[in-house]
Amino acid sequence: MSSRSAFNPQGSAQRRRQGSTLASVAGQANIGTGVGQAGPHRRQGNQLRLTGIPSPRSSGKPEVHTDEQDQQLRQQAIAAAQQGYYEVAIDLLSELLERHQTSATDYNNRGLVYFQSGQTEKAIADYNQAIELNPKLASVYNNRANYYAAQGQLAEAIADYGVAIDLNPGNTRAWINQGITFRQLEMYEQAIGNFELALHFGQLEGHIYAERGRTFHIMGDWNCAIADYQKALQILLLTHTESAQRLRQQVENWLDDLLSPLRA
Repeated sequence: MSSRSAFNPQGSAQRRRQGSTLASVAGQANIGTGVGQAGPHRRQGNQLRLTGIPSPRSSGKPEVHTDEQDQQLRQQAIAAAQQGYYEVAIDLLSELLERHQTSATDYNNRGLVYFQSGQTEKAIADYNQAIELNPKLASVYNNRANYYAAQGQLAEAIADYGVAIDLNPGNTRAWINQGITFRQLEMYEQAIGNFELALHFGQLEGHIYAERGRTFHIMGDWNCAIADYQKALQILLLTHTESAQRLRQQVENWLDDLLSPLRA
């Protein structure tokens, strides 16, 4: 029985595409949890009351800021974004950019928060500015590729994921995302190759098995698909994050979709 006509290779790939984590400072390891592609959120910044996440200051007096204070502000922006308070995070990052107008990391971070909040044109403007300031910042290419993929510009997305991988071959998210995009283009062997390479890095394994399983599923290799789905579920059951739980539900649906004709 052919599976190609029964399954949509596009699937919900854009929702599962891996965003980069918000970085604390350029050159250091990213911190916090990964962020995906959330739709528009309508929370207003002045409605928030967050302990430890102050609203940006607007005093007319010039202030002297230390690197430590700037780092704390970045941490507060990251915390706000992770809790879904995007306008607060944007305001904090904008405050940082007023003081550090050549910070590619802060432009990249703000672009990512804009993207999460559905402000895609502002996101791409910040990504482009970050690349102009630091063409070797790998994470911004992954983020810009996610923007291109969301716009249906898959060739541009493939190219930017490739740059992210060239700059940082251990960028697991970029390998996964490029694999998903290859699958959308029905380039299944390339997609499988990406997922297999990504497994070598020992990160996001539940996501990788899920996406490789989905690719095998679409290709009609049901034995491999079932094996990968089961591996993904075993890992995701032990991963207590919101994104992992959403993906686990999706994998359960895919597995049920695959097995239901066999039960008839």
